[in-house]
Amino acid sequence: MLDGALFSHVIAWVIGAMTVCAAVTTFAALFSLGRSGYRKD
Repeated sequence: MLDGALFSHVIAWVIGAMTVCAAVTTFAALFSLGRSGYRKD
């Protein structure tokens, strides 16, 4: 049932999902660091 083509697609989707999550997390972290310079705590 789990042939090579399906397995490679699953691996590609997993890598793509990890890349999207990493990009969103990196953007949020940089945005948070950039905003923290304006606060007067």
